[in-house]
Amino acid sequence: KELKKHFRDFFSNYKRGINGNTDKMGVWISGFFGSGKSHFLKILSYLLENKEVNGKRAIDYFEEGNKIEDSMVLADMKLAASTPTDVVLFNIDSKSEIKGKQSKTAIVAVLQNVFNEMLGYSGSNPFLADLERNLFENGKYDLFKNKFKDKFDSEWINMRNDFDFIQDDVVEVLNEIEFMSVEAARNWCEKAIGEYSYKVEDFVQLIKKYLDSKGKNHHIVFLIDEIGQYIGDDSKLMLNLQTITEDLGTECKGKAWIVVTSQQDIDSITKIKGDDFSKIQGRFDTRLSLSSANVDEVIKKRILEKTESGKDTLTMLYKDKETIIKNLIFFNDEVEKKIYSNNEDFAEIYPFVQYQFNILGSVLTAIRTHGASGKHLAEGERSMLALFQESAIKIMGKEIHELVPFNMFYDALEQFLDHSHSGVITKALNNEILNPNKDKECFTVNVLKTLFMIKYVKEIKANLENITSLMVSNINEDRMELKQKVENALSNLVKQSLVQKHADIYVFLTNEEQEINRAIQSQNVDYGEVIAKVSGLIFDDILSENKYRHPSLNGRYSFSFNQVVDDKFYKPNKNNDITLQILTPDSELRIDESTLGMLSLQEFAVIVALPDDRGFLDEIASSLKIKNFLLRESANTTISKYKGIIESKRAEVREKDNLAKIYLEESLKNADIYVNGNKIKSTTKDVKTRLNEAVGILVDIVYSKLNYIDVPVNEDDIRSLIKNKNREITLGLENIEVNKLALNDVNEFISINNSKHIKTSKKEILDRFMKAPYGFIRDDVEWLIAKLFKENEISLFLNNEAISSINKSENELINYITRNEYNERLMIDKKVKANEKQKSSVKSVAKYLFDVSLNTEDDEKIMDIFIKNSNNLKIELERLELHYDNEPLYPGRNIIDYGKKLLIKVIHDVKSSEEFFNLIDQNKNDYINFAEEYHFIKEFFSGKQKEYFNSSLNSMFIYDDSKNFIYNKEIEDIVYQIKEILENPKPYSEIYKLPTLREKFNTLYGALLEEEARPIKEEVEDAKKRVIDKLEGKKCETIFKDDFINSFDELIKKANTCNNISNLVSIKTEADTLKIRYLNKIDEEESKFIIKEKTENYKKENDSDNNISHFVVKKRKTLSIKSINNTSWQIETKEDVKKYVSMLEDKLNEVLEEDIIINIEF
Repeated sequence: KELKKHFRDFFSNYKRGINGNTDKMGVWISGFFGSGKSHFLKILSYLLENKEVNGKRAIDYFEEGNKIEDSMVLADMKLAASTPTDVVLFNIDSKSEIKGKQSKTAIVAVLQNVFNEMLGYSGSNPFLADLERNLFENGKYDLFKNKFKDKFDSEWINMRNDFDFIQDDVVEVLNEIEFMSVEAARNWCEKAIGEYSYKVEDFVQLIKKYLDSKGKNHHIVFLIDEIGQYIGDDSKLMLNLQTITEDLGTECKGKAWIVVTSQQDIDSITKIKGDDFSKIQGRFDTRLSLSSANVDEVIKKRILEKTESGKDTLTMLYKDKETIIKNLIFFNDEVEKKIYSNNEDFAEIYPFVQYQFNILGSVLTAIRTHGASGKHLAEGERSMLALFQESAIKIMGKEIHELVPFNMFYDALEQFLDHSHSGVITKALNNEILNPNKDKECFTVNVLKTLFMIKYVKEIKANLENITSLMVSNINEDRMELKQKVENALSNLVKQSLVQKHADIYVFLTNEEQEINRAIQSQNVDYGEVIAKVSGLIFDDILSENKYRHPSLNGRYSFSFNQVVDDKFYKPNKNNDITLQILTPDSELRIDESTLGMLSLQEFAVIVALPDDRGFLDEIASSLKIKNFLLRESANTTISKYKGIIESKRAEVREKDNLAKIYLEESLKNADIYVNGNKIKSTTKDVKTRLNEAVGILVDIVYSKLNYIDVPVNEDDIRSLIKNKNREITLGLENIEVNKLALNDVNEFISINNSKHIKTSKKEILDRFMKAPYGFIRDDVEWLIAKLFKENEISLFLNNEAISSINKSENELINYITRNEYNERLMIDKKVKANEKQKSSVKSVAKYLFDVSLNTEDDEKIMDIFIKNSNNLKIELERLELHYDNEPLYPGRNIIDYGKKLLIKVIHDVKSSEEFFNLIDQNKNDYINFAEEYHFIKEFFSGKQKEYFNSSLNSMFIYDDSKNFIYNKEIEDIVYQIKEILENPKPYSEIYKLPTLREKFNTLYGALLEEEARPIKEEVEDAKKRVIDKLEGKKCETIFKDDFINSFDELIKKANTCNNISNLVSIKTEADTLKIRYLNKIDEEESKFIIKEKTENYKKENDSDNNISHFVVKKRKTLSIKSINNTSWQIETKEDVKKYVSMLEDKLNEVLEEDIIINIEF
């Protein structure tokens, strides 16, 4: 039925490429070893090629005898058989080169070579095949072969495999048939002995070109056996196959097919490869899976078919023995193994058992994989059919109750096994202990054979029960006796190192494995290594938690304990207050109960005495021996041949470690536990619960003051405490101080050190109160320190300097108390409180300085209020300093500076309340004196005094700027009085006089200013008139007149608004300068007009530009007499007159220039 379905599926899909186009042209045939994949592939090749065998076509064999009942399937088969098809059938492993699989193009290389071979071209040298193809396409291939035979008396087909030795002959023939020149042929020969570049696209084009040349609907089918085994786990080869099928499907549209066989189905194999092979899955749309049902059916029909009387006998036998058989043969693992479904089934497969079909198939696959010689099994030299046949022959003629035991299949396989397996069986037969009588059939050796066959079979566990079932050879056999017999055999095999036991599993050992086992057993394992491994299993795997969580306060507290096995500490930490000690069967401390009780009392320990069962110790020792062996032999190159065994040993290590853990857990469940001198009883067998209860009892004894913390606290509570956010921590009852007992003990500890004149570090407090008998956590201890600090019970010091809210921010204080980095640097001492005299002094200064009444007796609060006000006053003083920056002549600058210094001492220099009260008390008078002085300064800046002072300063600035031009006794007297007040360091009582004095000054000075301004304005008017007069009638008058008038008017305006005699005098000079500039400007512009006018007239008269350059107009230059003579003359005699006139003449000559007229303005 299964084969008929496969024929239907295959030919139904195949006809799509005949009747039309398809790119789904791949067929994947899967099935375990012995399922008939290769045979099925060969039958397909016969049908597709429709070969003639014994005078009949392949399709005729199927048509006769109604072998294919479905007419539609038969029609599809006939269609395929009638379609011209080239069939290429091969085993890819046999066609591949030895190193071929190393190449990522290995599969396309094989396909191209077998395709070439099919066409009659060279299948071993692709260069030669390409040459032959070219010769054929050019019509010279036959000529080449004939010429070669004529010249060398040998057939080309026979000689081409020796191409390396006949290159000269090939060159000669190619040249003679005029296909290549000698040079070209030699170049080609050199290339032909190199490495060929196989490309999928080139191969596909070869196939397409060939199919096109053969005419419409010609097909080619590549049938590749064992592709899955060939690809293995090489994703490069899978990718190569994917590319080939994809390109063939696209280009050839269903005329080229690839049919492959594999032990794995395509979904499994592509999944294993790990890459995206979805495309190849799409191309291999036809998937045929051959199951063991085919094998069953063939064996039943070919070997096990019974006569009618035989069937009846067996049917009756099963009815009679059904219950016995079911109790005799059974398996206790997860995978189902069928026995007999009913009496008909028993009659059909007797003397075999149903499970043997499936298990034997797995055995054959495993042998092929793990046994070198066993690979021949894949080539069809042996089959399951033969195995069943030979085994059945062995019991032929025996009683009807006989069954074929599983070991009997070994004899049919033996000759195909490699020596590492068969040699073990041979030695066992010759072993005098196992087979003292040298019997050909030895039961112990038969058990060994059975173990060999199921060694690599995952479907069955090699435990005692299953092996017993496999060894059943008679329906009437007593299973209990057989089981005992098998157990004895297994025991002997283990002793002889032919079999190894892992827990309840028995494993056949090859020669190499035996050798490895002997090397492993010779390894030395230190007792300390075993105990270290036991410790790791207990404390890391089984318990995993190395802390006990106390139930109080919702599990807030967890206590680490020393982890000890047989007096050896696990991991470096040995400083915990409590200990959990495990005593193994090898411990020297296991004397009696009283000794163990005393040990638990002396060491604050939980003592766990394990039972005497050494199972876990033996497994660990064995595991460590294997590990030591693997470690020491890792660099040994000779051990590489045992790679597979080494890998299995690594797996064995994991198994033994798991077993050790299981055995150890069982020992812990049944261990005796001692705490505080007593053996405790537990109602549970759970390991973690038992040990947790014991450690809990010990914790309550050792940490007797843990309950001193009655309310849990954390860092948020510390922050709230320092920042005075009144975060309430209560028990739900008012007026109850939380954690009072703990606070008292910490305070007392600090007080004791203080009495010895020793400060206490934060680390010391943490060390004391986080250990027994307290066991507090860090948050607890840090909160206790913060609480005592806020209650002024303690002082804090960092680098020998006191720290408090005065000199540190709240966040800094929190960091000092909570950060690990300050554990050793933060020192703590009892608080020194201020006396009444000191407090009185501070209150008095606060009243004078800030006008603040301090109504508290709390040292910290007094200091805090004082410092806050000092900060505010300092800021106020700094704001006043800005006035001095703008006007340094303001009075009181030295008082402000002195006051800031006093305040800075309080704000920045004071480190503790003790220093604060000492400072204020000792400097009380300085602070009060400053307060009195500052009162006047504050009034100066806040009232009218500053305004009067500023106005007077401005008047004095004006006077000082013009005093050299003032000769007025009355003004000078008033100035003297004003300056006397302004320069007084404490002028506050005299400032009221300044408005009157300033008014007198302004009146006198204004009159003087008006008197001085009159002649100056007249001179400005004269200069203006001189310039405008000269400008009048000039050609440039319209250009300059308005600008000149505006400039002089600006000077008049400036003179009218000037309040400074010095500035007024400068206006006179400015007017003279402006006059000279404008006079020169008029002359310059007028000269330009004259030259322009003469030039234009000349051009009109002479109608030419020649000689224009000869027009020259003398320039005019106006100078002030002051610029020529800037000294005064003192004349007493006529000689003086001559002297000064001569000097003036010299200077005039100096300024005189050619073509320039000098105008002198007096």
